[in-house]
Amino acid sequence: MSAWHHSMSRGVARRCPRRRPHATVLVILLALLLTHPPAATAGGAVGWQRLAPGMELRTLPVSNPGVAGEASVTVLRIDPLLWDLEFAGISQSGEAARTAREWCASRKLTACINAGMFATDYKTHLGYVRFQEHEHGTRVNHYLSVAAFGPKGDTGLPRFRIFDLDAPGVTMQAILDDYASAIQNLRLIKGPGENRWTQQEKKWSEAALGEDKAGRILFIFCRSPFSMYDLNQELLASDIGLVAAQHLEGGPEAQLYLRAGDIEREMFGSHGTSAVKDKEGNTVAWPVPNILGVRPARR
Repeated sequence: MSAWHHSMSRGVARRCPRRRPHATVLVILLALLLTHPPAATAGGAVGWQRLAPGMELRTLPVSNPGVAGEASVTVLRIDPLLWDLEFAGISQSGEAARTAREWCASRKLTACINAGMFATDYKTHLGYVRFQEHEHGTRVNHYLSVAAFGPKGDTGLPRFRIFDLDAPGVTMQAILDDYASAIQNLRLIKGPGENRWTQQEKKWSEAALGEDKAGRILFIFCRSPFSMYDLNQELLASDIGLVAAQHLEGGPEAQLYLRAGDIEREMFGSHGTSAVKDKEGNTVAWPVPNILGVRPARR
């Protein structure tokens, strides 16, 4: 982990001949819309690009960019009923750190994002991690956000949920009693949709994990540098239905990679307030030790 980590959304009148050209234009536009409708999922949500069953991609324009020029946020929406979420890290294999693209290739994942911040040994996740029967970070720290997945048994629990450890009745032990896998990270948004950051001068590229109102997994990435307060406000003001989110990584090490059908996207961070940066920004993906990835659900 770099030293930067430690510093830390009237009708047309037809009686008048002069108006007929405008009516003609409207007819043409209507025909174009009918033959070329806006991108939508099977559920009819405009703006989402369907990559595979249960997986959609969207780019959100932002109203308050943190840098001059165009800024946007990429959101990959994943249905946990159709996709399995998993943790992968060098603590499992003992191999070298990899870029998100390389992690996807080696583990045959469709998409992956950072799993969270890590210690100066460039291996240990900061916070508790359990993936199925293996613990990869055994210390529960002060981070208040826990993403849990893989409910135990036929309990009817959601397949994915982001918990707030300061919510009434929520404890790490209770989460582990109900779910096979859990990962603790720094909180961005407390459920149901509360920005927990105050404004600050520090800004960075961001990779985040979110949950929407339907319980879907959201991989969120923004290359343009934002304060976390401003980014949270953008996400909450959008129509993606975000209810909770946790910080995964910032600056040049933040990454999101996906390859679904003919669509391939590799995104990596550029800016961090104290991280290495140049005039053009970072131009390569950095190796990272731990990721969260998705693959088609086992049946």
